[in-house]
Amino acid sequence: MLSSGSHWRPARSPQPAKSVGCTEGTTPRLLLPSLHRRMDRRAFILGSVAVLAVPLAAEAQAGKVARIGYLLLPPLAEKPSAERQAFLQGLRELGYDEGRNVIIEYRSAAWNRELLLDLAAELVEGKVDVILAAGPQATMAAREATKTIPIVMIAGIDPVESGLVASLARPGANVTGFTRQLPGLAGKRLQLLREAVPRVSRVSVIWNPGNPATATDWKETQAAARTLGIKLESVGVRGAEDFLAALPGMLQRRPAAVVMIDDTVTVVYREILAEFALKNRIPTITAWREFTEVGGLMSYGPRTSDLFRRAAGQVDKILKGAKPAELPVEQPTTVEFVINLTTAKALGLTIPPSLLLRADQVIE
Repeated sequence: MLSSGSHWRPARSPQPAKSVGCTEGTTPRLLLPSLHRRMDRRAFILGSVAVLAVPLAAEAQAGKVARIGYLLLPPLAEKPSAERQAFLQGLRELGYDEGRNVIIEYRSAAWNRELLLDLAAELVEGKVDVILAAGPQATMAAREATKTIPIVMIAGIDPVESGLVASLARPGANVTGFTRQLPGLAGKRLQLLREAVPRVSRVSVIWNPGNPATATDWKETQAAARTLGIKLESVGVRGAEDFLAALPGMLQRRPAAVVMIDDTVTVVYREILAEFALKNRIPTITAWREFTEVGGLMSYGPRTSDLFRRAAGQVDKILKGAKPAELPVEQPTTVEFVINLTTAKALGLTIPPSLLLRADQVIE
């Protein structure tokens, strides 16, 4: 059950997608093509959104109860993802107790991008004190819905280039938070893949062309491929149907390895990709360490759960009076390189000792 300080209002498809163990941070096995069907968004929300709310004793207590909106594109289930757990832990460390001095209003679009703006508008109408926007699509929707309520984003985009902030140091409006984007990481992933698999010459790259932020990583990967003499195959996925359809086609072309560029869409399928790659003996690397934890070969990138934990600190500052216009947008402070040695052995790979020594963690 959600805690008594949480209001959960996930958006649902008229014909619920079949899923297995689906939370916003794990892998939904979405099977229905109707998930992204066009619809009257407002009528959809009014007619089919479920509300789980428990009367809060805290509302009767003296003192202000903070109201935090939590907006995201992926599905939301009762079991929190690693990222949401980190955010909640960060709040607890700062003295926030759900049901006593904070209420969290969750809004999930369950993969239907068309719902995000309406869900963001609901949070605005509900007069939350601050919105945590998880992902670029949620951030854009929240920004369109309000120019006054503070927004703390966690997104793999360039917030300056996208027009969300004036600069990283002084955002200048109502959006601040964290960007996962760091220059050079995408090219480095391809280089690490070549070191792990020296003879690799053809690599499939799974990415979302519908997300402008991933275009930068795609260009970096292309530049690295030219230097390394590797031929790339672009595998564009814009949603659940694309991803699930891409794997059989990719298998027919037998890539020597796979790179997955991180994005709100692609990251949720890390478990499916790990299973697919292991079954078909394809070395793979992504930005998310969680990929290696479910059987992927390698990951190289920021630890996203750490950004969510740190986001609680920015939320706390805003609740205490800080202005988002003056809170710098922060970037990752650490980048992790993780190797799953068990997977390497299953793939028949011998990872060079020099690469193992450079890894921050080796899973055995």
